[in-house]
Amino acid sequence: MNKKYFLMLTMASMLILGACKKNKVEPTPTPEPPVVTPTTPGTATVPLSLDSIFLYAKEVYYWNEKLPTYADFNPRKYTSLSTGFLNYKAALFELTKYSNPGEWKVGQTGSKFSYISDKTEENPSTTGFVIDKNLAVNLEGNGNDIGLRLVPYITNATTRSYLLFVTAVYDKSPAMAAGIKRGMVVTKVNGSAIGANYDNERTNLNSQLAQNVVNLEGRGYIDNVPFTKSLTKAVYTKSSPVYAQKVFNTGAKKIGYFAMARFSRLSTSSTSNPADVNLDAAFNEFGNKGVTDLIIDLRYNGGGYIQTAEYLINLIAPSSTNGKVMFSEHYNSTMQNNQATILKNQAIPDENGKAQFGPNGKLYNYFDYKSNPYSVANNTSYFSKKGSLNGIQNVVFLVTDNTASASELVINSLKPYLNVKVVGVTTYGKPIGFFPIVIENRYKVYYSMFDTKNSLGQGSYYDGIKPDPDYDEDLDKTGDIWDDPRYDFGDVKEGYLATALKILAPGATITTDKARSTMSVQGQTISVKSLQKMEPVRDNSFVGMIEDRHRVNK
Repeated sequence: MNKKYFLMLTMASMLILGACKKNKVEPTPTPEPPVVTPTTPGTATVPLSLDSIFLYAKEVYYWNEKLPTYADFNPRKYTSLSTGFLNYKAALFELTKYSNPGEWKVGQTGSKFSYISDKTEENPSTTGFVIDKNLAVNLEGNGNDIGLRLVPYITNATTRSYLLFVTAVYDKSPAMAAGIKRGMVVTKVNGSAIGANYDNERTNLNSQLAQNVVNLEGRGYIDNVPFTKSLTKAVYTKSSPVYAQKVFNTGAKKIGYFAMARFSRLSTSSTSNPADVNLDAAFNEFGNKGVTDLIIDLRYNGGGYIQTAEYLINLIAPSSTNGKVMFSEHYNSTMQNNQATILKNQAIPDENGKAQFGPNGKLYNYFDYKSNPYSVANNTSYFSKKGSLNGIQNVVFLVTDNTASASELVINSLKPYLNVKVVGVTTYGKPIGFFPIVIENRYKVYYSMFDTKNSLGQGSYYDGIKPDPDYDEDLDKTGDIWDDPRYDFGDVKEGYLATALKILAPGATITTDKARSTMSVQGQTISVKSLQKMEPVRDNSFVGMIEDRHRVNK
């Protein structure tokens, strides 16, 4: 019999015996069920998996002190949906509501941070650390789509007419191979004209873009050159997270520009000697060309692996920061006090997603892989300079509300040490990180687990990191500060980049487009500020911050 269950029954029996002496009957406490982590998928496991989702949360969820008892929550009541997976998602969402106002606020229809993924729907990969096949490109650099980030911009609030802009093209994708660029406007999808009314066309637009073959017609917004492309959905691998890199010579300064899509796993993720073919190439070029200042473009970067964020920070920071605190992770008190014993059920996987065993045959698990693994002391990162670029003191970050998690971690960690400026709009707001909890050997549950803080103890930016007031798009009256989809990454006429260059080189002459604050739509000139940017279509870009540095085989 489970020891916890036996003790509860024993206590209940003692209460009943004591009550008999007083001729009274006290209610018998309802014991919580033993922790069971199912390993075999099937209908019979659903109640046990629902138990696991609740019981793991009671120990590892960042806001676990707010959660109700098992009896009050009753996880097994979530059975009304058609599949176990949907019921698990419903139960997790209800659990996250108790965080209010942490990752859920009244009126919101979903959790801001926590989620569940199904391993059977992951992109093809050589490793076990992937997220979801619906992602344009996963964190291993694997894609399974046509490779476009498409965003509709409403041009008329009354008629809901819109322009469908290509805002990013993913490396090695069918779209990149076909020559599609940021700044192109799609006017037809699979032969159907689009752009008349977004509300009426949205459902069909998403459906058409999900087809295996997608025929696109349109034009470049700036050059007005028409295009016709037929794209076939395909699996592609080793997609670089780097959108663009450039060096601008502005008098005495050389400014490096670096645009990054996601914090993919490093190509060499050894904890003792990490490296990355994409990041290293970019920053070696910056070092060789004598770059003095940096612009880091994270406008669509939803995060990824903490190890990669840490690596980027060490590429940016000067060697004078070596040995100083970069950031720290703060788990709940249960985990900090090493009381989350349920983690004994969770094996720490290697890079191929396989369980690991020590010399004595003991399974490496998330509970006791080292002494007191979740204390702040054991979860504090320190600067250790990487690469040849040194002496950087000024960094401008370009951000939007799509900038999240590991991206925000980079900004927050560098603020105490460098002159950091932020251009754009308030970021997503996700100081929370996690690692996956696996149930049924199939579903990965990503609970909000820890908050991150920089060396000054600054963190908890749940409402996002605000741009500097002078560089906040929402406060700008000129129309110059705008995430302008008409221009490619690294084009000095693009609003965010032009603003950053003016910050870093105020005396330099920078060629800009004087008409940037307006655009032509169906023969009429309108202000870009009148456009309403909608959410990307057919894009489920990852938002999160995964802690995978516990792996012990490195």
